Amino acid sequence: MHPVKQHSRRVERLLVRLRRICLALPESSERLSHGEPTFFVGAKNGKGGKVFVSFGDDHHGDGLVAITFPAEPGAQAMLIEADPRRFFRPKYVGASGWVGLRLDVDLDWGEVAEIAEESWRMVAPKRVVAAFEAQNWK
Repeated sequence: MHPVKQHSRRVERLLVRLRRICLALPESSERLSHGEPTFFVGAKNGKGGKVFVSFGDDHHGDGLVAITFPAEPGAQAMLIEADPRRFFRPKYVGASGWVGLRLDVDLDWGEVAEIAEESWRMVAPKRVVAAFEAQNWK
């Protein structure tokens, strides 16, 4: 079991904004995974569901404040090549195409919101995505 981290005030402020973005998406929830705040869609009674954004504060001693998220095939290489200061291939999940985005360098909350929604759409149940799209077209 991973210990719960105590975050600095700066990191807590980042987490407040990230929570606002991620928890605004339908059927999303937050719980700790590997000692870090992680956002899921489709969890039932605090269990299961699929991860769409994971937060990391010096995760595995990497020194970064960042999120990791699933991405479409080819997106990882494209994003890292376009902006290697902000995007990176995260340990462990990077081999599955996940991407890391630093929150401590040139932060753009609009971009974070777009990434969170795209990742959510990738893993959310189809019925949930369809209902979300129908609601947003009105």
